[in-house]
Amino acid sequence: MSEHTLTGRRDPDPPPPPPAPALAAPALEPALEPESDGGGVLGILERIGSVVVPVGVALYAVLYLGIEQVYWVFDINPQQAGIDQSVLLGRLVGTLILLLLILVPAVCALVGLGWLADRATRGAAGRLLARVRERPWIVAALAALWSGATYWGLFNLVADLTLGIMVAVAVGLGVLAFLVPFRLLRRRRVGRAGMKVLVAALTGLGLGFVLILGLVESAIEVHESGRSSDLLGYVGFQDQWAVLRDAEHDKPLYDGRWMMLLGESDGTYVFYDCDKKETFRRPMETTNLGDLQLDPDREPGFRCGTLAEPPTG
Repeated sequence: MSEHTLTGRRDPDPPPPPPAPALAAPALEPALEPESDGGGVLGILERIGSVVVPVGVALYAVLYLGIEQVYWVFDINPQQAGIDQSVLLGRLVGTLILLLLILVPAVCALVGLGWLADRATRGAAGRLLARVRERPWIVAALAALWSGATYWGLFNLVADLTLGIMVAVAVGLGVLAFLVPFRLLRRRRVGRAGMKVLVAALTGLGLGFVLILGLVESAIEVHESGRSSDLLGYVGFQDQWAVLRDAEHDKPLYDGRWMMLLGESDGTYVFYDCDKKETFRRPMETTNLGDLQLDPDREPGFRCGTLAEPPTG
């Protein structure tokens, strides 16, 4: 008899072999790191600051170039008119606050419209947006096209571009320069935060160059017609006119004609003679400013240079 019969026991069955691991399908792209909720007030402030701060810094830097362009129309630089960094910062603070007051309700209105669209579609719009955010290539493509479009103002400063050419340039820049780097940045949370900062900075630069175009056009209009615009006033350009008088005898100079006061620096006034389209300087110690006037009214059709034009007939 066998040993199993004598003892009444049998050996346990050997354990079954472990199942072979299933072959996972090769991943086409590396997995993305999960998004952080960033809840709380600090998280909200961090998200807002990652967009607002780069836009504000880039816009301020470009607006300084715009101020230089404005005074170059009058053949001087800002320093000759007494506009240094501290003065410019004080003048542009009001501009940045005004832009913030405009952008905040605009963004809030867009958020409200998005909420209404989500409600109207019973959540379909929100689900569609979530699916788009999950597609890194789509997000990278949208950010790349937006970044390419921010160069519109810069290119218009150096060349006169049509809408079709500008669209081609924006698409070309986005695809060739930004698309793949933005897609690579989407893999990690740090990269996504960096992409937000970069896109926000480019947005500020693009907005700044668009404002430069408006500032230069407004400065040319002042040079030609003696009439300033609200845009120049927002960046601190003073549309101030005066009748110059001799400091010793208090007699009107230059036949009592109105002169535009561009600024003062190193004891010297800088004026623009609208009638002769000339910029000149006079010492402050020998010049009195009489009949000061801000933003004077001009008759319709008035143009500068009337005294410089030869008489007709």
